Amino acid sequence: MSGLEQLYQQIILEHSKQRTGEGLIEAEGKRAASNHQYNPTCGDEINLRVILKDQEEVIESISWEGNGCSISMAAASVLSEMAPGMTTQEFQALVDDFREMLRSRGTVEPDEEVLGDAAAFAGVSRFVARVKCAMLSWVAAEEAAKEASA
Repeated sequence: MSGLEQLYQQIILEHSKQRTGEGLIEAEGKRAASNHQYNPTCGDEINLRVILKDQEEVIESISWEGNGCSISMAAASVLSEMAPGMTTQEFQALVDDFREMLRSRGTVEPDEEVLGDAAAFAGVSRFVARVKCAMLSWVAAEEAAKEASA
């Protein structure tokens, strides 16, 4: 295993243990939406809430609760750390880049400047059964952000 692969593995392990954004934040009176995603293949499940800043298309916070493998929980944690402060358009571009990397089956090198810690999931793309685990929270956030913006 290369040094970079070890670093990526360490990032995933750290985020699966020290979870950013875990615990749904109350959204009363705020522009927000929640989304539930479930992976019937492995049982991973997440409820995720996106809160937008008042009168802006900027993500204020992403919070979540869920159960699943270390990949799905770490992906939710990374997402919750990265997204706040992004416009909904910037966020959609990030989701699209993450999705492209995961669907590439290892052929797309992650751009760490764009993906940050999310680049750590590049190795997951070689394991088709695990791609949905990594995408679960990102799909939930994508849907919730669209709903909150509407």
